[in-house]
Amino acid sequence: MWALVIGALVIISITHWVYRWRNPRCINGKLPPGSMGLPLLGETLQFFSPNTSSDIPPFIKKRMKRYGSIFKTSLVGRPVVISTDPDLNHFIFQQEGHLFQSWYPETFTEIFGKQNVGSLHGFMYKYLKNMVLNLFGPESLKRMLNEVEQTTNRNLQHWSTQNMVELKESTARMIFDLTAKKLISYDGNNSSENLRENFVAFIQGLISFPLNIPGTAYHKCLQGRKKAMKMLKNLLQERRANPKKEQSDFFDYVLEELQKQGTFLTEEIALDLMFVLLFASFETTSLAITLAVKLLTDHPLVLKELTEEHERIVRNRENADSGVTWKEYKSMTFTFQVINETVRLANIVPGIFRKTLRDIQFKGYTIPADWAVMVCPPAVHLNPAKYEDPLTFNPWRWKGIELNGGSKHFMAFGGGMRFCVGTEFTKVQMAVFLHCLVKKYRWNTIGGGNIVRTPGLQFPNGFQVQIMEKDNGEKGTA
Repeated sequence: MWALVIGALVIISITHWVYRWRNPRCINGKLPPGSMGLPLLGETLQFFSPNTSSDIPPFIKKRMKRYGSIFKTSLVGRPVVISTDPDLNHFIFQQEGHLFQSWYPETFTEIFGKQNVGSLHGFMYKYLKNMVLNLFGPESLKRMLNEVEQTTNRNLQHWSTQNMVELKESTARMIFDLTAKKLISYDGNNSSENLRENFVAFIQGLISFPLNIPGTAYHKCLQGRKKAMKMLKNLLQERRANPKKEQSDFFDYVLEELQKQGTFLTEEIALDLMFVLLFASFETTSLAITLAVKLLTDHPLVLKELTEEHERIVRNRENADSGVTWKEYKSMTFTFQVINETVRLANIVPGIFRKTLRDIQFKGYTIPADWAVMVCPPAVHLNPAKYEDPLTFNPWRWKGIELNGGSKHFMAFGGGMRFCVGTEFTKVQMAVFLHCLVKKYRWNTIGGGNIVRTPGLQFPNGFQVQIMEKDNGEKGTA
């Protein structure tokens, strides 16, 4: 008898718990529509499900059609409101630090570190942002421009001697080596340990289901981070033991900050910052460059106009062999149109997360305090109401439009006070690469180029090309 009573109570308790999971309470209003999925798991599996579409991710598109531009779900055990609404997105970015603050799932902080710049707020975030601008700000980039061009030319020349180049891998290696040199004076050719190998292992599991079991991509990701952090810590300790007389890289700048009396910087924060900078600087940019080359290959008219712009820059020089100047870089109007259109279609960042600091009322819905909110850039960038034929690669749509930050309809580099501080560095890398490529080289596609989103952009089979120097007087064609 008692066994039946206890069994009934257990069933009732479980049923009540499941009901509460699927129907969360909202005291001060009405929650957005949507499904919370399975208990604990939510709709995480559907969110991470791979797809080959360049359109709005099926997970998002299906729910937009069913629920509208604002809907609720549950990801990795957390209730989340997903916004594809330009007005709500703009409101979220404008109210950073007041009604919302930066937030990412627990799995994200495990990967990037609990003291990573994306998880810090207020004064500490501004402090780190100013530190990063010391490296990636316009004045620093002006001094770095020549080195970026020399590095690109050297690599393109080397690639042109090979029968086949894996473009994503090769550009990632090129950018990583340059960034690691600027950050920590790291030279992979003269190091006993390969720092980048750890980042490759890290990247493979970065956007995967967060199951920390040996053999899973997520576990390999965490192991890659652990090894990379150990190397960075050893490098920091070596630099402390043998300080340089003059500041030569970002590590020297960080060490100076750590030694200041009353500094807010800790070694843990400094190492997490280094880790994020190394990752963000090369992985996202190499994806964008690879996609740009693929799109140029498929759109010869775009390539023709891009080539003409860079040939015109060279013709207008007193010395055709002199390097790119900052003035020339800023004059690359069509190049920036190509870059804007590439990153719009790339949607490398599938979601930007925030957390509500209090109950938010918006368009008849309430988002409760402490709920997560995910802004969905792909839904914004592929909105047919804003972009005619949104899946078409059309750089001319950006003609006459100057972008100095994020907007309601363009957030490839974030928005609000957390607009990516490395945006200009990314644009320099892409513009200089395209300049060096189209003025002197042509290429053929060998294989790969297929895109999968999980939900971030990936080239699972790579993108293999053959790069060849142009004959004298030959115009730029793929």
